[in-house]
Amino acid sequence: MRLLDINDGENIKLTEFFGSTIPPYAILSHTWGPADEEVSLRDILDNTGKNKAGFSKIEFCRRRATSDDLQYFWIDTCCIDKSSSAELTEAINSMFHWYQRAARCYVFLSDVSENDLDLEKADSHYKTALRQSRWFSRGWTLQELIAPVTVDFFSQEGARLGDKKTLEKEITEVTGIDSLALQGHPLHNFRIADRMSWAAKRTTTREEDNAYCLLGIFDVHMPLIYGEGKKAFNRLNEEINKSRNGWFIYFCSD
Repeated sequence: MRLLDINDGENIKLTEFFGSTIPPYAILSHTWGPADEEVSLRDILDNTGKNKAGFSKIEFCRRRATSDDLQYFWIDTCCIDKSSSAELTEAINSMFHWYQRAARCYVFLSDVSENDLDLEKADSHYKTALRQSRWFSRGWTLQELIAPVTVDFFSQEGARLGDKKTLEKEITEVTGIDSLALQGHPLHNFRIADRMSWAAKRTTTREEDNAYCLLGIFDVHMPLIYGEGKKAFNRLNEEINKSRNGWFIYFCSD
């Protein structure tokens, strides 16, 4: 697992850890902008990318980690070598666990401005702008909401809006996720059909990712085959069937 190290002066360096050597770290949950505006692994290695729009999210995460006394943080755009199919497969199959073991998870809501929220009012967290954020409609953010113990929500300016405990009622209303799942109850306690329903209205850019983003939700592993389309759901169902001793449910994104 590669982590961004904030203790390198003005630069941010990558350090790789394995197994029990992985230190406490923060992790970012966000929605991607245009791919060419996100900071890549190569950008970090070459100390470039500071002129990209996505660099603001790295700076945001760096500031938050520093304030929480964490030296390391992880962001999917620049901590994975996506040119390596083997590494990408390992990362996606490990993603739920990485979010689960994070010391802090920061949700950066790029489409929610503190100017849209009256932070002096008791109901300020529940304004329409927050409820309608694109973050709640993306496939990958489902596991990023459920897996971590601590999930803090921030506006595009970096203002803290609350966490998944203080916003629990509103999150369950927006997402349909059982509040017990948000509180950390083991996912195997929830019916497969219920877990599928949490993802039913979520979307991903790549069709296959509609299945791949659910691997952690069902605690299964499988290789990635980009280009397979809806067949990814067939394989996901097969893996769920194997892991649940014959309890099989068919789910399709349509």
